[in-house]
Amino acid sequence: EVQLQASGGGLVQAGGSLRLSCAASGFTFDEYVIGWFRQVSGEAHEGVSCISIGDGSTTYSDSVKGRFAISSDNAENTVYLQMNSLKPEDTAVYYCAAESVHFYSDCAVSNFGVWGQGTQVTVSS
Repeated sequence: EVQLQASGGGLVQAGGSLRLSCAASGFTFDEYVIGWFRQVSGEAHEGVSCISIGDGSTTYSDSVKGRFAISSDNAENTVYLQMNSLKPEDTAVYYCAAESVHFYSDCAVSNFGVWGQGTQVTVSS
């Protein structure tokens, strides 16, 4: 069974850092793209960052570029999202999602078929 387990959220002051983890199981890790998305209550999901595990290529939304870094530990089947210089507008529920590289086109919600549960990130001003 394909599963994703997101963790690492919490409460942090503006300017602080958090590292989110997404542990994957049930599929061939290096044949997938893992993405991080976030959702503010009542709004649509926003793509944050994606990584193609096989070749390590990454994408970032303009809103997080230069502050967030996505990486993978292939031995642990885990993807990390290091979030630095956090801002109150980064407050959201963060989700990780997976899609086979064979079907992947871009880092958009509609392109991902497997989702983990969310983890809340709250940044206070």
